[in-house]
Amino acid sequence: MNAGTDTTDATIQRVAVVLVMLNSVSTAMMLTGVNVALPQMALELELDAVTLSWIPMSYLMASAVCVLSFGRLADMYGRKRIYLLGTLGVVVTSIFTGLAQSETQLIIGRLCQGMASAMVFSTNVAIISSVFPPARRGTAIGYTVSAIYLGLSLGPMAAGWLVEFVSWRAAFFIHVPLALVVLYIGLTRLPIEWRADERGKFDVLGAFLYGVAIVTLMTGVSWLPSAVGFSLVVAGSAGIWLFFRHEHRHPHPLFDVGLFYTNRIFTMSCLTSLAMYTATFANVVLVSLYLQYLKAVPPSTAGLVMMAQPLMMAAMSPFAGRLSDNTEPRVIASLGMGLTTVGLLAMATLDVSSSLTRVVMCLVVTGLGFSLFTSPNANAIMGAVGPSDYGRAASAISVMRVIGQMTSMGLVAMIFALTFGPRQITPELYGPLADTIQICFALGALLCAVGAGLSMSRGRVHGAA
Repeated sequence: MNAGTDTTDATIQRVAVVLVMLNSVSTAMMLTGVNVALPQMALELELDAVTLSWIPMSYLMASAVCVLSFGRLADMYGRKRIYLLGTLGVVVTSIFTGLAQSETQLIIGRLCQGMASAMVFSTNVAIISSVFPPARRGTAIGYTVSAIYLGLSLGPMAAGWLVEFVSWRAAFFIHVPLALVVLYIGLTRLPIEWRADERGKFDVLGAFLYGVAIVTLMTGVSWLPSAVGFSLVVAGSAGIWLFFRHEHRHPHPLFDVGLFYTNRIFTMSCLTSLAMYTATFANVVLVSLYLQYLKAVPPSTAGLVMMAQPLMMAAMSPFAGRLSDNTEPRVIASLGMGLTTVGLLAMATLDVSSSLTRVVMCLVVTGLGFSLFTSPNANAIMGAVGPSDYGRAASAISVMRVIGQMTSMGLVAMIFALTFGPRQITPELYGPLADTIQICFALGALLCAVGAGLSMSRGRVHGAA
């Protein structure tokens, strides 16, 4: 059944929102919970600093490679079907990763987790957009985003306690029960399906070009500033250019790049999202390392401190989404990016003597800024396309987010490679670690300021509608 016939059905809307919100909590718990467990993984499996950075980056790279393809397949064969298959995949791969006995098994598990998560990321906003009319879409997206941040809040707290008193492996299992509930609801309480009116053909060549380009680009970033790294970055960038040329000519593209040439709101909203996630995602990892290495706090305390940012996001995102239904998204999103810039600049001044209260205040400011950005920006992107393209538009949101997150971790991996090389983080290296963390926060603030400028230049969304 296609979108349009059920958007007024209040029961379907409620079930869809509950389904997406529960899964958003589940996947977000896993994402941040694993970051809290990184120091303990490094200790038990004897991982060096560069390998440690690849544990989150491998997950993100796999998500980035697959998210466009799954968004297109969801439009072709059913958004709920892809969504539930992805949820099942997350459960299976999480169990495998939690039982890993070596760094190779760990990274393979994270790659598989990323692939499964891409099926969820590429369809959650599409499902919401399929059942809610435009006038209420921003509010519904706001609740979904709030659920993500609730999961981001619960993940560090729960994982911190489990890592300290059980094992780092438990961080991969905490979200599994909730994911099983999502599968039950999806299979028994949501009997309808949504897909595009015209199935079309799957662009195999486009998927191949995109996947190879992303892997080449991010591998190159992590190997900078070596000559091989530069060569791979150039090759990956060329691959992205070839992908855009191919997609612009294809009748059924994975990614409707034509919108980048004809729709200023869509283009600037996507670029703004890319800048925001590039500037901020690595913060979760950096704060975890800062607290557990430089401040010597236990994982449970680190988890509690790290809750400050996502809790603020969870509290404010529904308000921001509701506000974007009636107020220009560019104004709200730009204000959010400005506040995030201020928070990142403050975090760039943190050192060993900084109090935990100061760390919490910095996280509160960045959390407030991010919450004012995310829902309005997603609402602007979804408002730029018609119902038959909701899957691809949702994929665009996911692509910008995942590539931004991946680029953020890639930059951190590069800086760690320059600062540490293949060595474990020991007390003798805490000085360089503190300098590296400050550099990363300052770079994030610069990128966020650039993104605020892009956000303000996107044009009037409600006027265009």
